[in-house]
Amino acid sequence: MKNKTIWIVLAIVAVVVLWIWSSYNGLVTRSEGVDGQWAQVETQYQRRFDLIPNLVESVKGIFNQEKEVFGKLADARARYSGAASVADKVKAANQVESALGRLLVVMENYPQLRSSEAVTTLMSQLEGAENRVSVERLRFNDAVRVYNLSVKRFPSSITASWFGFDEKEYFQAASGAENAPKVNF
Repeated sequence: MKNKTIWIVLAIVAVVVLWIWSSYNGLVTRSEGVDGQWAQVETQYQRRFDLIPNLVESVKGIFNQEKEVFGKLADARARYSGAASVADKVKAANQVESALGRLLVVMENYPQLRSSEAVTTLMSQLEGAENRVSVERLRFNDAVRVYNLSVKRFPSSITASWFGFDEKEYFQAASGAENAPKVNF
């Protein structure tokens, strides 16, 4: 009887250890998935930031009146490069989007800009970059959702609390991003 009890206790301990091991590895995998998806968002941001100086220089060659828009683009790009946390990078990226919106309005008001092939090509590439950023943000938020569910759901929430897995933040647009930018001449 004593041997049977020992085997039952060992079996229970083995099941618990396997469950903790599996739960921990699942959380690690999901956490890395979130980090990897954020890297994809940053890759698309970098593509966007690489296109901006080319667009700015092309437009500057044709159009010198809107230095404020170009200055804001350059400032936001520099803020993003210096940002340390995801939240700071999101804030800087939102500032870039706001400045880009103003630039698009400027371009709509100046047909001679749109007629420049270099500007048209760069704007098309920038629009493609914006679409890629949007897709990667969506994928990032999906990865965060899956991870956060794992951290919150019982019984993996126990493992998460034991090993310090905390919820991750979703990407959220800046307040006012739903409003079209206004450009005054």
